[in-house]
Amino acid sequence: MSLIRVPKGTRDIWGEEIYLWHKVEEVVRSVAYSFQYEEIRTPIFESTELFARGVGEVTDIVQKEMYTFPDKGGRSLTLRPEGTAPIMRAYLEHGLNISNPRVKWFYMGPMFRYERPQAGRMRQFHQFGFEAIGFPQAACDAEIILIAWLVSKKLGLENLSLEINNLGCNKCRDEYVKTLQDFLKGEGDNLCANCKIRAEKNPLRVLDCKEETCQKVIHSPAFPLVQDFLCEECREHQDDLMEILRELDISFSINPYLVRGLDYYTRTAFEIKTGELGAQDAVAGGGRYDNLSSALGGPPVPGVGFAAGMERMILLLAKKYDPSSLKKQSLFYLAPLDVSGEKALLKLASFLGDRTIPFYLEFGDKRVKYHLKKAQKMGINTVIIAGKEEKERGELVWKDMVSGEQISMKEEELLAKLLEERKKC
Repeated sequence: MSLIRVPKGTRDIWGEEIYLWHKVEEVVRSVAYSFQYEEIRTPIFESTELFARGVGEVTDIVQKEMYTFPDKGGRSLTLRPEGTAPIMRAYLEHGLNISNPRVKWFYMGPMFRYERPQAGRMRQFHQFGFEAIGFPQAACDAEIILIAWLVSKKLGLENLSLEINNLGCNKCRDEYVKTLQDFLKGEGDNLCANCKIRAEKNPLRVLDCKEETCQKVIHSPAFPLVQDFLCEECREHQDDLMEILRELDISFSINPYLVRGLDYYTRTAFEIKTGELGAQDAVAGGGRYDNLSSALGGPPVPGVGFAAGMERMILLLAKKYDPSSLKKQSLFYLAPLDVSGEKALLKLASFLGDRTIPFYLEFGDKRVKYHLKKAQKMGINTVIIAGKEEKERGELVWKDMVSGEQISMKEEELLAKLLEERKKC
């Protein structure tokens, strides 16, 4: 019988690599705590309609990449491909637009998209994100960008750059979309098959295309750019954001081709990139989604946020850290020589665990030499040894791996010494 293996595009995360994940999670939580963003955890699967209406039916995510299935009741469900639509759904479902209209949330967790697996991009991948709902101000856009920037810096990422764009609002975007649509009609022969459909149904999606022929169209001198169609309010919003970013000493450039891959974005869109990842250079991206609430059946509610791929962060961190250096080191190795020793050391484990003192407890009938070798391999300098003889004497053995000193002592004396050693660390 053959072994069952993980599905394509998924992987096990374990061993020393897990400490890199802990590092990312700790930094995200610490920044969230500083800015007082509270954690929210939404279901891993949602109604398919949530993403069709929220993300956009003509996006690649909805058309090609979602894991969608009927449940036993005949309802169409989808493994979440992104985090913002579920968060807005939760905001509306729990009536926060009435009881608590301004919220700041963050999240971490797995997302799912049927894509070609490659470095830093899996079919089950992980994201963290920050969302501020109920705030229309450009200053809130700046806070979201600042948070993404700080998390990246605190993780030690280098060669960071920020690109921003403004996608317009309901007032001015219609004119741009119509102009873009008219332009693309004249370029039909130069567009890929997908973009011919996009040009009709959702022309902004053409800017996402990476096909060489479409890229030539997009970067031709006559191609209409959204920056030229912004209304006075959108222009003012962008000017306010740029002024704040300069005050924050966050350098940026305007990328008029940046639209992101989701239909809910309005006004601000941004990406933070690094020169350390090659072609897949974006580490975080987001923007304003003032139309998302209405698309989901709610009242108009402003919102802004970003998401970052954790796998890409891990790839970068692996170049900067020895994962073992991030591990919280055990201070004591508990070495039972027999069943009596196991019982005695489990009692000691209860004492240490109650005080959150890290230790490693071995099991099984092993000789002292085995335990000392394993403790040395684990980098633990203090070994506590117990067996039948020690139990009969009412003692435990303290072994210092650095000096070689070995002392038998009563339980009370040893507990006091353990606490004393803990204070030194």
